[in-house]
Amino acid sequence: MSLPTSHPGGPLPAHHLHPADPATHWLRDQIRPKVAILGAPNRSRVTTALERLRPAIATHADIVVEDLAFTCDFSDKELDMVIVLGGDGSILQAARQLGGREIPVLGVNCGTLGFLAALSADDFLDAWPEVCRGGFSIVDHLMLRVAHIRDGEEIAHQLALNEVAILGGPPYSIMEIDLYADAILATTYRCDGLIVSTPVGSTAHNLSAGGPILRKHLRAIVIQPISPHTLTYRPLVDSADTLLEIVVARPHPTTNIVTDGRVQGQIQRGDRVAIRASSHRFRMLAVAGQNEYRTLREKLGWGGSVLR
Repeated sequence: MSLPTSHPGGPLPAHHLHPADPATHWLRDQIRPKVAILGAPNRSRVTTALERLRPAIATHADIVVEDLAFTCDFSDKELDMVIVLGGDGSILQAARQLGGREIPVLGVNCGTLGFLAALSADDFLDAWPEVCRGGFSIVDHLMLRVAHIRDGEEIAHQLALNEVAILGGPPYSIMEIDLYADAILATTYRCDGLIVSTPVGSTAHNLSAGGPILRKHLRAIVIQPISPHTLTYRPLVDSADTLLEIVVARPHPTTNIVTDGRVQGQIQRGDRVAIRASSHRFRMLAVAGQNEYRTLREKLGWGGSVLR
């Protein structure tokens, strides 16, 4: 069974249609997909959405896991798809929980903005039967591997879907941050912090700090200083294949590496943070009618008028 390239509701997003993709074996074998449902805990809207959507999901797929606490270990689960109920924070938590397993994710927005979890519950109910007949494409999103290095040894690493940030806490004084690109010193920032963002994360902390929005399929990163002391320091877009290394000259006791909103570790004098593109991808299902510019227009309230 081949994946369609068109749909009665409009063309499918032209990112990656994968007729031979292992993730779509259930389509070729013409069997029901095995699905996990994840959702944010203690959220009434998530619980309500699950009760509403569960019968429709079960009509076309086998529900293997329901996890509204983000505690399931996916290392030994055979799954074809993960449905996440919540907002973008729930998508980020799902990415952490999957631990690099490249199981396609479909997000249903039960939150507010929802750049990643872009489908409403109504949209999901309309799209779900077509998804189970192959009416989707798979969009591969860049992830970053963030390594914390001390005395020449890697003491921890983490995957980032949105961004990695170097943030200083009390006494909230300005920091000096050296940035190396492929082992060459690029600059020394004097700023309150530094963000390295993926295209997915470009609409998150990076955007709030004044950085640019990147199309999600680009293999690129944004380097964005937070409140730089010198106005000539501007956001920089670079290839995701560049190896970045960050050194904080005089870190505060509360200077931390923060990965997708979670503290990864405290930075001490002499530590290095190495950031490179991960070999793992975060894979999301896209259905007919989804478009990045439409999402930006609706979520960010972009308006305009047509001259006649």
